[in-house]
Amino acid sequence: MTEESNLAKQLNEKNKFSDEELKKVKNIQNNYINIQNQFGQLRIAVLGLEQQEVDLEENLKSLQEEEKKFLDGITKKYGEGTLDPKTGTFTPNKS
Repeated sequence: MTEESNLAKQLNEKNKFSDEELKKVKNIQNNYINIQNQFGQLRIAVLGLEQQEVDLEENLKSLQEEEKKFLDGITKKYGEGTLDPKTGTFTPNKS
């Protein structure tokens, strides 16, 4: 082998990653992919929770409207007063 080809061979070997180094590179790449997937899963979960929050807020508003209509109707029927929910007894306010 000539000195020139021997030098070229050494250069190629020097610039080539070892199997262990290549394994480490692939491991790092796989870890990045796993983390990106986990971020995606987390974002999807967050979106689901945000939708649940919106739904609960809508349900709360609806319940508050239902309560207001009911109380307005009861006040119109019985007047101002208080109700004992245990006994069902209504006590009108003294005027």
